[in-house]
Amino acid sequence: METMQKVALVFTVIGALNWGLIGFFDFNLVTALFGDGSMLTRIVYMIVGIAGIINIYTLFNHIEAK
Repeated sequence: METMQKVALVFTVIGALNWGLIGFFDFNLVTALFGDGSMLTRIVYMIVGIAGIINIYTLFNHIEAK
């Protein structure tokens, strides 16, 4: 489970950096790399979304453990 949490954290950070680029520079790195609306772009967004959900679960699970 710890490996999955680390992978999820990496993808969440990638998503956060992409949103930072959008906010600061109006540049979407994911669409620049994979194309606007392509299947690969959608897959990357889905993976980042799933990673965010995993991290929410990890956060609340960690809070309850204390």
